[in-house]
This record gives sequence, structure tokens and C-alpha cells, in this order.
Amino acid sequence: MKQLLSTATLLILAGIVHAAPKPARQQEILYLLHQDCGACHGIQLKGGLGPALNPKQLSHLTREQVAATILHGRPGTPMPPWLPFLKPDEAWWLAGRLKEGKTE
Repeated sequence: MKQLLSTATLLILAGIVHAAPKPARQQEILYLLHQDCGACHGIQLKGGLGPALNPKQLSHLTREQVAATILHGRPGTPMPPWLPFLKPDEAWWLAGRLKEGKTE
């Protein structure tokens, strides 16, 4: 029973541990953010076709919700899924940056 509990705990923790991308990949992701996401959200991420991507605008969403939107898009809207281009850990990292306003 104790071993089963330990295994379950490890599985839960594995689900919430997210590694930050390596610095070079971080720069690639931020470039993608400004060039590709910026096409709809505004080059300065202050809004356009899509809403602004700043801490105030994202405050009602959890980091998980922002990451899910990045990965899977928003059906019925122009927001596409970025899962073909970003790994879940990368979307998690980017979501944190957006919620903190650290997009440079």
C-alpha cells in the first residue's frame, strides 16, 4: 500500500513539473510570439484581431488555461492550435511569461 501511494504521488508530481526550454529555444519561442502571434494580437501584443496578451487581460485565466489555448487554439475563432510547433512544456513556459508580462 505504501509503495502504491508513493507511486501515485510521483505520478501526480510528474504531471505538474515543467522544465523551462533551453535559452536558445526560449529566444525562438519569443520570436514566434512576436512575429506569428503578433500578426493577430498586435506586434506589441496590445491587441488586434485577437485580444491583448498582457497580465491584465490574462488575469482571469490560469496558466494552465493559457497554455491550453496556445496548444489547442480556440475552436470557432481564428486562434489556431500551436501544438504542431510547441511542446507542452514550451507552452507552459510561454503562458507564464505572458501572465507575468515578460515577453522580451
